[in-house]
Amino acid sequence: MNNMTKKPFGAVMLDIAGTTLADSEREMINHPNTGSVILFSRNYENPEQVTHLIHQIRAARNSDILIAVDQEGGRVQRFQNDFVRLPPAALYENESEIVEIAGWLMAAELLAVGVDFSFAPVLDVDCGISTIIGNRAFSQKAEKVTELASEFRRGMNRAGMAATGKHFPGHGAVALDSHLTLPIDERDLNSIRQMDLQPFRQLILDGLEGVMPAHVLYSQIDSQPAGFSNFWIQTILREELGFDGVVFSDDLSMEGAACVGNFSERAAIALKAGCDMVLVCNNTAAAIEVLDFLPIENNLNRERRLQKMQGKFTMNREQLQASKIWQQAKFLVEDFTKRYA
Repeated sequence: MNNMTKKPFGAVMLDIAGTTLADSEREMINHPNTGSVILFSRNYENPEQVTHLIHQIRAARNSDILIAVDQEGGRVQRFQNDFVRLPPAALYENESEIVEIAGWLMAAELLAVGVDFSFAPVLDVDCGISTIIGNRAFSQKAEKVTELASEFRRGMNRAGMAATGKHFPGHGAVALDSHLTLPIDERDLNSIRQMDLQPFRQLILDGLEGVMPAHVLYSQIDSQPAGFSNFWIQTILREELGFDGVVFSDDLSMEGAACVGNFSERAAIALKAGCDMVLVCNNTAAAIEVLDFLPIENNLNRERRLQKMQGKFTMNREQLQASKIWQQAKFLVEDFTKRYA
């Protein structure tokens, strides 16, 4: 199929149930509004199995589709068996020269099995009160988050992977978990600009490819959570910070999104606010509802942005593991983790 006849990327990111693809899932993947599939731990047994699964997903679409995963390290690493276990981001403050190597290693191992990108790095500044963020953040200092996240992204890019900074404009100052409820951050805009926006501002200047807003309500600033807010996505992210990459919603199935309406309303409001792609995970009925509800359109700006999230696949897993660069990176990261974990 040549590029002129390929379907464009749709605006919906889906998940699947298991380690192989069901016929009903093939139909959903081939829906015009599908643009990506995110994989979870339940979809992974070993590198050979997940490589085959990704091949099945791409064949079902018979066109461009993005494959994503959360592979930050620490508590959030979906693929573990036969992948190098990555440390939580907070450990990198102990030895900052390892962080670029870890970013490369994470990305290279994923690309070798066919994954386009990981939702990383975390750009939240840890304020010492968020258990859901905690050591997923690089530091409690905005300057250090900026430095270390920049290095991690540099490693990802060197491997051939685009980066997605999360959770804009910052999830680290609220105690509640947006998976379970809607956290409310009562700080004013100036406070957030001075701290939380620093990493986003610098990485955007450096060319950051993707951003994921938080399901957090900043009550002194806007009436909608950030991922549904024209103010946060258009006025601050696009206009003030000059971001021209992909905006991914966080999962619309999270309780932090429930205040916006039903699933169709959540998707429509997120896209209207400026998201390029909405995630609908762990709820097949909701995913089908959103796929069928949204208009089918070819958004050229969205297409241009999403194309930049495609992975640059240069080595399969056997070739990667035979390379000296992988062997050295594996040794250095595992040694670092043993010393500091």
